[in-house]
Amino acid sequence: MLDVRTKSTRRKHPHDDAPDTAALFRRIAALPDGPEKTALRQDAVCAWMPMATRLAGRFRNRGESFADLEQVARLGLVRAVSRYDPEVGTAFASYAVPTIVGEVKRHFRDHMWAVHVPRRAKELRQQVHTANRELADSPTSEGPAVAEIAAHTGLSEQDVRQGQGALECFTAQSLDATLDRFADDYPLAATLGRDDPGFDRAIDRAALRPLVQALPEQERRILYLRFFCDMTQRRIGDELGFSQMHISRLISATCARLRDQVLADADADADAPHRVVDQRRRRPHGDR
Repeated sequence: MLDVRTKSTRRKHPHDDAPDTAALFRRIAALPDGPEKTALRQDAVCAWMPMATRLAGRFRNRGESFADLEQVARLGLVRAVSRYDPEVGTAFASYAVPTIVGEVKRHFRDHMWAVHVPRRAKELRQQVHTANRELADSPTSEGPAVAEIAAHTGLSEQDVRQGQGALECFTAQSLDATLDRFADDYPLAATLGRDDPGFDRAIDRAALRPLVQALPEQERRILYLRFFCDMTQRRIGDELGFSQMHISRLISATCARLRDQVLADADADADAPHRVVDQRRRRPHGDR
């Protein structure tokens, strides 16, 4: 392992935790790809690891654990070490810091949003968030109005409202959470709408009513006794003088015929607009 020297106390560096690895990177650049070059790069990563941890600390308390932020920052450091070229003439810290910070910001952009938000909305969110912080009179104030934010940022009020709408998109709330955390309230899941099967039954009954009314009286009576009076097939057969098997065949055939008629009517209603258009296209000019 290479003994990496720390910076001299006589030479101040903009990053207090920046080691002196200039000679190390020159050696890395001079070597071909192989185990030795890989080992030297690992030494460089270890030497600059405290700086990556410090940079990750800038993004604390933003909805991501510090351990995950540290891992993302270290990944950015590894990429910076692999891509750095000392021949360009730029100090490694000047190249590594933007690379690491950019990696962390990309992590927030690509993985931390609870819902997909367009880039423009993200930019507006950041501007509105910054304006809220700068214009807030006190931590307990309700916050500036839309017009104040627009005047402060130079945005239109529509853009401000779009940015405000994106403020709550970064994190998602559990459906098990209550509307009022200080009261024994019902969960958010209870406010979600659901399909009401009653609507489908009402539509089916409206579609079936004229078809049932057009049935022969005997078939209407059998359906009435079976589905409205809840009588068994055997009891219906005894009342009408038929066998249970015959009643079963009549019910099956009648229901199948009604189902086919309802489906045929639905298909006809769906094709009606197309038929109207076709008739208009075929109509002679003199008939218009």
